[in-house]
Amino acid sequence: MPAREKQDNYTHPEFLVETGWLERHLDDPDLRIFDCTAYPAPNPDEELRKKYPLRPTSGRAHFEDEHIPGAGFIDIPQDLVDHSSELPMMMPPEKQFTDVVSACGVDDKVRVILYSSTSPMWASRVWWMLRSVGFNNASVLNGGWQKWVAENRPVSNDRCEYPPGRVTSRPSPAAFVDKQKVLSALGDKGVRLIHSLTPSFFDGSNDKLIFGRRGHIPGSVNIPAGSLHDPDSGVYLPAAKLRKVVEKAQTAEAERIITYCGGGINATESALALCLLGYENVAVYDGSMSEWGNDSSVPIKTN
Repeated sequence: MPAREKQDNYTHPEFLVETGWLERHLDDPDLRIFDCTAYPAPNPDEELRKKYPLRPTSGRAHFEDEHIPGAGFIDIPQDLVDHSSELPMMMPPEKQFTDVVSACGVDDKVRVILYSSTSPMWASRVWWMLRSVGFNNASVLNGGWQKWVAENRPVSNDRCEYPPGRVTSRPSPAAFVDKQKVLSALGDKGVRLIHSLTPSFFDGSNDKLIFGRRGHIPGSVNIPAGSLHDPDSGVYLPAAKLRKVVEKAQTAEAERIITYCGGGINATESALALCLLGYENVAVYDGSMSEWGNDSSVPIKTN
């Protein structure tokens, strides 16, 4: 990968949108705003709970109480997972995904703004899924709902009235990788594996066996998704600071970068951060530790 010029600005600032800009453009007819909130919850399937204790649930109830004026709701746990997989949060089949987001009002001719009332990872997850089908006119609200309400910006409980749209799929197969692709990357010096959970999950010291065996994929570097944001405002770090964080993984020299976490959600925050800085060689391991940690045939490491 060619050396990247050091700069104080994001290479792709359009992947984020600021709260002030959004408030000024709430009435833009070509804008589609979506709350993507979900919450961690116990897996309702008693048998699967032994392997995958958590299965996120919808944040629709909070959305119906209050949301950014004009916003619609994208229900990730209900509509944007592969229900044929026992893994909790796998990317759905391409047609399922495009049918759902089109019905919500996403169209080839609109700009999409995504936010969450909890972690920004839910917004970045939808952003990454849109990217994987070739929809590149989406942005994540910087600081999300937390920043919006802290600034006393308008809120509403009115129903969304977006007309159905039509998303033309132009798949990018490299956006997600599977377990076999990760296995084949082990020992490849051109590949950087970034583990996006907290250090206690990375080193195995966390005694909550949420993802099967504790630890991380060998060769990984730990860059917690939370370290990509300002702890008070929730906004992404300025470009120069963000670059210092991600380059701990020697990303500038990498031919490919694979991010992963527990279930492929936090990993999309890391992927978004890398894309903000101009990296184009990024993939998300969708099964992440939910799959890897429950497969005794693949190596795992603690330290």
